[in-house]
Amino acid sequence: MTVTPMLTLAVDDRAAGSRPTDQPAEAEAPLIGLLRVSNALDLRWTLGPLRHGSGDPSVRFGAASIWRATRTPDGPATMRLAMSTEGVEAMVWGPGREWAMDAIPRLIGEQDRPADLRPAHAVVRELQRRFAGLRFGRTDALLEALVPAVIEQKVTGTEARRSYRALLLAKGEAAPGPAGLVLPPSAEALHVTPYYGFHPFGLEQRRALTLRRLGAPAAHLDKAATLPPADALAYLRSIPGIGPWTAAEAARVALGDADAVSVGDLHVPNLVCWALAGEPRGDDQRMLELLEPYRGQRARVVRLLELSGIRAPRYGPRLAPRSIARI
Repeated sequence: MTVTPMLTLAVDDRAAGSRPTDQPAEAEAPLIGLLRVSNALDLRWTLGPLRHGSGDPSVRFGAASIWRATRTPDGPATMRLAMSTEGVEAMVWGPGREWAMDAIPRLIGEQDRPADLRPAHAVVRELQRRFAGLRFGRTDALLEALVPAVIEQKVTGTEARRSYRALLLAKGEAAPGPAGLVLPPSAEALHVTPYYGFHPFGLEQRRALTLRRLGAPAAHLDKAATLPPADALAYLRSIPGIGPWTAAEAARVALGDADAVSVGDLHVPNLVCWALAGEPRGDDQRMLELLEPYRGQRARVVRLLELSGIRAPRYGPRLAPRSIARI
């Protein structure tokens, strides 16, 4: 992928958010570029896992573009990505704009190899064709991927999205640029917050302590992001409060691991067993049996199934939402 400087780039959805008022002048000028892609790419399918609900204040999917606020080793950055006939048009604001611009090829999965998936089922073959623009990118931001994964542990999606939004609005900071986004909380902000300080966000002591632990310098998450996927998964699972499910959820987003299967998920085994074997219910063991022919690409198969709209039959009541913040 090449990055070509551009003179102008219209920001058609700038009004989607209000401009933060506390940005330094030097952070206002964006870095602008055109990133030429070598294969089919759909930004929404590829970057969809970065957004945790439509109310996520750090990510916005506009009509023509996708905005994302992130923390880089050089400081905060906000990016706007949009597809054009020439490639991906990018604008990046903030002190970390150069680092973030250089990271965009990894973010959109330019080094991903979707052709490595060899379908063993007709449904997978058809989904591979339908969603040819799906790629597995990597953010290289393990903390930003782990925080929502921890929040999503053993709760409904509605609860998790509500808690994540509340946490960011309380502990995040205004992101650079014109979109009015909020940065994910820093490691320090997580670490210095006592466990009971997370209670108003709907987080009980167990998840709160895990978030504080992840924010500690001893977590060494920056180092873990440089490890091979298998080693990174093993390291993450060694952190108290991080099990196989949470590690896999984070590894897919932060490391672009196309094989990280979320063992312990409430819905994924049923989806896999229904789609690949016509079985309305399944457990982790059966799911892994069906996914074994795809080893190395198992998470890609699951993502394709999720995008497909296939749903296993539902029996009985759903898990009821709770309100921990009111306890």
